[in-house]
This record gives sequence, C-alpha cells and structure tokens, in this order.
Amino acid sequence: MPRTALRVRRWAAIALLGGLLAGCGTGDADTGGPAVAPGSAGARTSTDVRPIEAATRITDAKGVTVSLPKPPGKIVCLVALCDDILVELGMTPTATNSQVLAHPKFLGEKKAAQIPVVPGGFLSPEVEAILSHRPDLVIGLEDTHGKLAPALKGATTFWPVQPGSWQDSVGYLRDLAALTGRTEQGETAEKTFRTRLAQAEKRKSDKTALIVYGSDENFGVATPETDVAAGLFPKISHYPWKSRGVDGSYSLEEILARDVDVLFVETLSFGAPDGKLSDKLAENPLWSRIPAVKNGKVIEVDSEVWAKGRGTRSLGVVLDEATAALR
Repeated sequence: MPRTALRVRRWAAIALLGGLLAGCGTGDADTGGPAVAPGSAGARTSTDVRPIEAATRITDAKGVTVSLPKPPGKIVCLVALCDDILVELGMTPTATNSQVLAHPKFLGEKKAAQIPVVPGGFLSPEVEAILSHRPDLVIGLEDTHGKLAPALKGATTFWPVQPGSWQDSVGYLRDLAALTGRTEQGETAEKTFRTRLAQAEKRKSDKTALIVYGSDENFGVATPETDVAAGLFPKISHYPWKSRGVDGSYSLEEILARDVDVLFVETLSFGAPDGKLSDKLAENPLWSRIPAVKNGKVIEVDSEVWAKGRGTRSLGVVLDEATAALR
C-alpha cells in the first residue's frame, strides 16, 4: 500500500504500541479495572453515565492538561474526532480539515460546505491559516500535529489527542463537554452511544466479520489493537484479526481460510477518486472465493466515518451499519 494510505491508520498503531512499551495501556472505562485485552469482547458495556462538571482546566486520559480562561467558542479541528465531538455537543468548528461533517448524520453537504477549510491537508495544515481564525482552542492528532505546537504557542491553546479505543473517544467527549460547558449535551451523547453499543452486544452475531482498507490491491486489515472502529467488532461479531505491527497485514489466502461472512471495505482516496477498493480486489481470482463475496456481503463504507471519525457519533454510525449487515 502507498505510504500515504498507510499513514491514515498507522498513527493508531504507533500510539498503541508506544503506550504498551511505556507500560500504560488503555484502562477499562466501565469498571476502572485492568485494561481489557485488545481484540477481546471484554465485559458488557455499562449504560451508566457519570455527571460531567463544567471546568476551565482538564487533564485527559493521556495525561495532557488543557487550561483555558473561559469556555472556548472558536475551535479549529485538525482531526475528525474534534468535528465529531463538536457536533455531538451541538457546536460546529470555526475551521476544519476533515470531510466527515458532510455525512448526513453530521451536518450534511450543504451546511458542511459553509465551514472554512484549513489549507495544507491533514498532514501539513498551514499555521498561518489556523491562526487567521483567532481560535480559542486547536485540536489535533498528537503524532501528526504535535509538531505545530511551538508555532501555535502564545497565540492559542493546542490540545493533542490520540484515541486508541472507544473509551478514549468517550473520555475526550467528556473533557471537551466540560471545557465548553456543554455538560448536558455531553452526557446525552455518551448515554446514546453506550446504549447503542450495549444493545449491539446483546445481539452479538456469530458471523465472521472483516474490515479492509486501502487505495489499491495492496490492502490492509483493520485490527482492534490499531483501529478504534475495529475495536468494537469483537463485541458484536466473530473478529479473529490481530495486529501484526505497523507494516504487517494479511494476504487474501489467509482471509479466504477464515471464511469471512461479512466484509466491510474502506476505500481511501488521496486526490481524485480512482475507483472502489473492492473493484480492484476483485481482479484477484481468490477474491471471488471468499464467502462474503460469493454471498453479496461486501459493503463499501464511508471511510471518513469508519476510518477517520473515531468519535461517538461516527462509532454510532459504524455500529448501526455493521449490526444491520451482520444480521
């Protein structure tokens, strides 16, 4: 797979592996107990939601402290998780470099088009353009946008986030709800997501599922250890895929041997779209032998939501689409 395509998901693998090496795995947000092994179904998700208190200073689950003089009104999003949270809280970003807002479950294309776009793309957003919006807060991905911190210091507050699980995403939702004073909206969004996940767990499918991503025949497999959306799948299906490191993946021969019943495909495009990943994979004769392909259960999904969203709204869409396909 091209280097650019790999980087879309590679950030999560690097973040998680770095956390494990440092001895700080993701804890179980429901029980407060030890971290649940990645890829396991784990304990049933609680639908209980602790009250959120408004605050001008928070310390997130990764140990990052954010302190603001007042609730932020102008927030620039450099990562789709930020856009996701703001929509959940009934807000919109002052500027963004994500396309997730155009999804009908977010703002829709017409309203999303009214949000200014930060030039430079996801990997290299322009600092001058960010600051031109005079933001109170800028939220970006730590391992991608952390390099911008020195240039932003003194002009605005930069919050580097690095979600590795749905529990992390919920934590970031709660933290931003506290900072913005949108505590009721935050509690409602968390309750909605937890309820949706708990219901999906009760109807867990015995079918084998798989998420693949890429821009050409050199595809990758999304694993619970490296992908927030894939982390939901052991709770709702049979998902026997484990991380093989940053550069490791699975072959079509291995996938064929696992008898995949439902296959979700994320086509990642960089520049002008050049066709669906599933159509390119179909050129390999092994593709047609996979049960999901033979039975018409190959589903092209919106990569902006499935691969990049990572917030409770995006993950809710993933759950809805996945459980419908797994019935």
